[in-house]
Amino acid sequence: MEMRNQKSAGRYTRQSKRTIKLFLFLVGVLLVMFFVSMGAGHLTLSLIDIFKTLIGSGTDSHALLLFQFRIPRLLVAVLVGIGMGVAGAVFQGITQNELADPGIIGIHSGSGLFVVMFLYLTSLYEGSQPWCTQLSLPFVAFIGGITAALMIYILAWKSGVTPVRLILVGIGLNAGFSALLLLVQLKMSDSDFNRALVWLSGSIWNASWQSVWSLLPWILIFLPLTLYKARILAVMQLGEEMALGLGTRVEKEKFLLLIIGVAMAAASVAVAGGIAFLGLVAPHLSRRLVGGKFLRLIPITAVVGAILMVVSDTLARTLLAPAEIPVGLIVSVLGAPYFIYLLMTIKD
Repeated sequence: MEMRNQKSAGRYTRQSKRTIKLFLFLVGVLLVMFFVSMGAGHLTLSLIDIFKTLIGSGTDSHALLLFQFRIPRLLVAVLVGIGMGVAGAVFQGITQNELADPGIIGIHSGSGLFVVMFLYLTSLYEGSQPWCTQLSLPFVAFIGGITAALMIYILAWKSGVTPVRLILVGIGLNAGFSALLLLVQLKMSDSDFNRALVWLSGSIWNASWQSVWSLLPWILIFLPLTLYKARILAVMQLGEEMALGLGTRVEKEKFLLLIIGVAMAAASVAVAGGIAFLGLVAPHLSRRLVGGKFLRLIPITAVVGAILMVVSDTLARTLLAPAEIPVGLIVSVLGAPYFIYLLMTIKD
């Protein structure tokens, strides 16, 4: 028995070291892509130009380009990638369904509906948004996301909530919220309708430092909470009966985890619009790298989600330069085939 425990401890230590090495490697990849993306676009910058600008010896035009446009935009891409990727992992853990994603089960559309209604009712599409309004958008999106989550939870309740029922109800509500969202958009002027359409398709072209500061607190608060709840997510994978037997208050923990997932997904939607499939693909790729242990899965998913967003944003700015593709469309092009692959390979 003692030898078996020693072998288990040794295996756990090796897996932890491997996860740490992989995490550091992925962070390095993210930093490389960050610098590559700073120089990419219609106006290209060399690494030397970037370095000179960062240390304060570059030209004024390069400083304006980097500090007012590209760096805030890339930071938003990183934060959105972390938020949506980790939220997807949380929802997959809660529902025990590999196809769960904040966009698929209606969280994105609920958040988007409330944000668009808020912007429409307050006529904030006219001109630039005030600082207080930019900070309030994540709260509005959270209210919309939690409203959608509560409706899903209530309608899916039948002596408890099963993963399959949660997904099916979420898909139905997603369609309903999308229809309501379209009705609100039809009330807008042509210019506001087009802006809302681009934003909802997933766009960070107008990201600013205000966007960074409005999203950053949500990630800094809820990402550590997700790591803290990783053990609960792991226990839930054993099944509800086993989790109850181990002393886990399953329904309460599901609800708390639902709030955490909604908070990160909704705050990301408030800044970047509806970016589909990111919350689906990032956890799956991470699971292939480190397995299903959530304490290892969550940090890897955060970095993988950030890398996917930075790569997608770089492609969005460069493929049709000087025109720009909404980053959400790039993520969908990358994620939709993977979603179809999962549908074809998932076991009944």
